[in-house]
Amino acid sequence: VQLQAFGGGLVQPGGSLRLSCVVSGSSVSFATMNWYRQAPGKGRDLVATASRGGSANYPDSVRGRFTISRDNAKNTVYLQMNSLRPEDTAVYYCYVEFGNGRTYWGQGTQVTVSS
Repeated sequence: VQLQAFGGGLVQPGGSLRLSCVVSGSSVSFATMNWYRQAPGKGRDLVATASRGGSANYPDSVRGRFTISRDNAKNTVYLQMNSLRPEDTAVYYCYVEFGNGRTYWGQGTQVTVSS
């Protein structure tokens, strides 16, 4: 199983970005799909979860600004990020949890919010 994340970049405060993570090697239809981020010098924090049932959860820091979605037919999870702030600057990782306990990380994509 491989996860490839892309869509990061440099954006001004208040701007938007859409991240994508394509999973190959196994269907994600029954998996929980997540996005994490890691800022320089800090730990890796959960920013969004999309359950296999379709529900989504977010921490307070991004709720109302970030939206996770999934397209099981394309084996892809997305993270729409709006109203970006400098404190959102981090490497963003996708993380998949399959029902049999297997878990996998993507390689990360850099998001930089700066004027």
